[in-house]
Amino acid sequence: MARRIIKWDQKIRLFWKNYLIQTFMATLSILILLISLHLQNAIIIASIGATAFIVFTMPQDITAKPRSVIGGHFVGFACGALCTLIPHSNLLATATVLALAVGLSIFIMVVIDTEHPPASGTALGIAMTGYSPSALISVVTSVIVLSLLHQLLKPHLKNLV
Repeated sequence: MARRIIKWDQKIRLFWKNYLIQTFMATLSILILLISLHLQNAIIIASIGATAFIVFTMPQDITAKPRSVIGGHFVGFACGALCTLIPHSNLLATATVLALAVGLSIFIMVVIDTEHPPASGTALGIAMTGYSPSALISVVTSVIVLSLLHQLLKPHLKNLV
């Protein structure tokens, strides 16, 4: 049986402090958001975890820009909420509506230049759980906090990916 050799990112030798600090900041920001927001929206907040990954490990990437983070999640939320209005009574119809929420969010994000991949997860989460004011507050609060942290810390963050 061949042994797998773990290949470490070569940049870790140079920027090991950034790896530790930036992942700690991502962890801390998600912890604060989870404590302050409704955990009943965990399915939606899961996509926010992916956003934290992008913001803190790929801060120079276009998908980490506030326009993409905020705009993408708003598009995802709106597409998910819109798709909940489509009646669906069986498994095939439900799966189609959920897939439509994701596809529609991708299309709109690309068309209006707010590409942020985790936001399609927001569309899926909202389409699955339905619209609620607390879900909207959770998404809005999360993307604003992460975007503000990104803007404030960007000069000190390095791309780790």
